[in-house]
Amino acid sequence: MKIHILLFCLLTGFVNRVNAQTMVTPAGPQETPLLLTGATAHLGNGQIIENAIIGFDKGKLTIVAKSGEAVNKSGYEIVDVTGKHIYPGFILPATDLGLAEVSSVRATLDNDETGLVNPNVRSIIAYNTDSELIPTLRFNGILIAQIRAFGGLISGTSSIVQLDAWNWEDAIFQADEGIYMNWPNRETRQFDFSTFTFKTSPNERYDQYIAELTEIFAESRNYRKGDYGNKVNLKLEAMKGLLEGGKKLYINANDAKSIIESIKFAKNMGVEKVVLVGAGEAYMIKEFLKAEDIPVILGNVHSLPRKPDDDVDLPYRMAYLLHREGILTGLAYRGTQNSRNLPFFAGTAASYGLGREEALKLITSNTAKILGIDDRVGSLEVGKDATLFVSEGDALDMRSNQLIHAFINGRKIQLDATQQALYQKYKSKYQGD
Repeated sequence: MKIHILLFCLLTGFVNRVNAQTMVTPAGPQETPLLLTGATAHLGNGQIIENAIIGFDKGKLTIVAKSGEAVNKSGYEIVDVTGKHIYPGFILPATDLGLAEVSSVRATLDNDETGLVNPNVRSIIAYNTDSELIPTLRFNGILIAQIRAFGGLISGTSSIVQLDAWNWEDAIFQADEGIYMNWPNRETRQFDFSTFTFKTSPNERYDQYIAELTEIFAESRNYRKGDYGNKVNLKLEAMKGLLEGGKKLYINANDAKSIIESIKFAKNMGVEKVVLVGAGEAYMIKEFLKAEDIPVILGNVHSLPRKPDDDVDLPYRMAYLLHREGILTGLAYRGTQNSRNLPFFAGTAASYGLGREEALKLITSNTAKILGIDDRVGSLEVGKDATLFVSEGDALDMRSNQLIHAFINGRKIQLDATQQALYQKYKSKYQGD
């Protein structure tokens, strides 16, 4: 009898939990050709079209023009969005979205594998499409993400997903496109609460870490040559793409010396495609990055500078400093719970030298180029995927970024989720007060 009562209580609690949430159902395929008219279209490549006409059918953009131009509108369902703004879907790189839910609850974390060298770990198979964090990104315009694991020297293989899917197989935009490597620092930094400053000390394991990285790359070269015969080694199999050019190596490094060392190491090991992630002191070695043609994905813009004598607004200006040097630059956000704020990082960069349309490229076309998906997304161009959204105002401004429509591959996705449901719930209670 007690067992039956316990089961009843558990079931009741589960049902109440489900009913308390807004269930987000992935959209079906686009069935009707749509034509958005009257809005200002920010194409994501630096161009703007006032009073634009944006048409798409079967998930692909078919019309990108200005109102008044000769276009065939027959067969399209017209949606008047006059006075609004149209943007390509924003792209969030280098995130553990769907791999980590609550940072303080270990059972919700699946973003770090044991061991130091794990190139064979595939982030995509751990991606949880039912994460309650995903809708919070969508209603700020982030429709594409690159998911990755953290930890160790080589964390694993990253994949790119679209953020409206039933399962990880449906979410795949591009699977296993890169490998993430965390370059060890020569010095470790620890915060001293007595002085509220960082203290540095030599990293005693630095040489050991470099030896392990050298070994895995050396073994990968031998494995590629066939020195292992017919034996399959999953770690070395995953590394082959780096040496053959099929995968990118994303190097997480921040101080200037580590950046130079890590890039030279990768080049000497035969890696063809290298992307720098984090890049806290990239401004100090702009000429080196330009000469080596290394794209950069900056970490948190809203942070303090790494050195005490740096300008306090240096992180805000970093994207401008790299852009001025001709370095292809994108933006990331370390911290999944707040990664929905990515557009406002770009807004800050816009106010510190870049301008609005150039800053928009940091989270659209620039990031698409860095990830190698610019043939499909990142800008509003005929033939590309109809992954875009309509906002009431400036999508880089938290005061006016308010989405009214969003589409992934032409599918109109649901924007409301748990947060909006809670807002409406308590708004109805206190509206008259």
